[in-house]
Amino acid sequence: MVKKALITGITGQDGSYLAELLLSKNYEVHGVVRRASSINTSRIDHIFDPEDSSRIHFGQLENGIDNLLYSIKPDEVYSIGSMSHVKVSFDIPIYTADVTGVAPLRILEGIKNGIKSDILSPDIKFYQASSSEMFGITPPPQSETTLMLPVSPYGCAKLFAYHATRAYRFGYKMFACNGILFNHESERRGETFVTRKVTRAIARIKYGLQDKLILGNLEAKRDWGHSKDYMEAIHMIMQHNEPDDFVVSTGETYTVRQFVEEAFNYVGLDPYKYLVIEDRCRRPNEVPALLGDSSKIRKVLGWKPKILFKELVKLMIDNDVKILGEELRGKGKII
Repeated sequence: MVKKALITGITGQDGSYLAELLLSKNYEVHGVVRRASSINTSRIDHIFDPEDSSRIHFGQLENGIDNLLYSIKPDEVYSIGSMSHVKVSFDIPIYTADVTGVAPLRILEGIKNGIKSDILSPDIKFYQASSSEMFGITPPPQSETTLMLPVSPYGCAKLFAYHATRAYRFGYKMFACNGILFNHESERRGETFVTRKVTRAIARIKYGLQDKLILGNLEAKRDWGHSKDYMEAIHMIMQHNEPDDFVVSTGETYTVRQFVEEAFNYVGLDPYKYLVIEDRCRRPNEVPALLGDSSKIRKVLGWKPKILFKELVKLMIDNDVKILGEELRGKGKII
């Protein structure tokens, strides 16, 4: 029997990699897409026909997706969609709380009511994309049992959804689980996130289109992995024989400065010829250090990351250099 999966946030970095993975495993994959005036499906156009409304569905997480749940009747629901930019969450905290925190609760409630009404199978599974930002200022390393002290509206919203997931698991015996994912990047990372901001700037500098890179805090430490690896981890979490919560991380930490230096050194450039530090790029509250202890998922599920720091940086730079080069050649600006 073919499994059905419903993914919120399918047009994002994680959603697109997850959709590819599930399709490779012969799932029938459905995705929720936010309606926008401009095209926002570029990450999934290679796997879905943009005109196929039987698989891609418009919806707003702040209004709930009960109708989709009850018409599709998925076996697995992956709650990935959110307002995911930490710095921006300080500018739009209420929207962040609604879309990132309360929206997963709406889905959980919809599943609970669907099971109660015999519309949905009691075996339906729910995954919540939790975040290392929930740990906030708690010193590393951080595991499933570490105290969580978030310091951003995004981290607070994610913590609400994390506990809501656990509450429905314990209270209603639902298969509801959390993946506490540490920073995960890729060639598909949004262009406003610091890693992609760095790699795109390097591509533009290489082609003479940019002469500086503006950043904020260079000393923040992060545990960076590749999104594709982490989507394999969350699928394994959903196939486990019982619902549980797992930290997903590489177990290595690097500063933003080290990311910048590694990236510039890879293309033979001196970062300090281009780097400009401005306070406007800093967050009101900063998370100083994140380092995930993923020993539980490695032991229980046998997962481990395949792509580590240096290869991640290389993949992202190569991709941005290639994309920009093709764009400029298409415009006849380089041969």
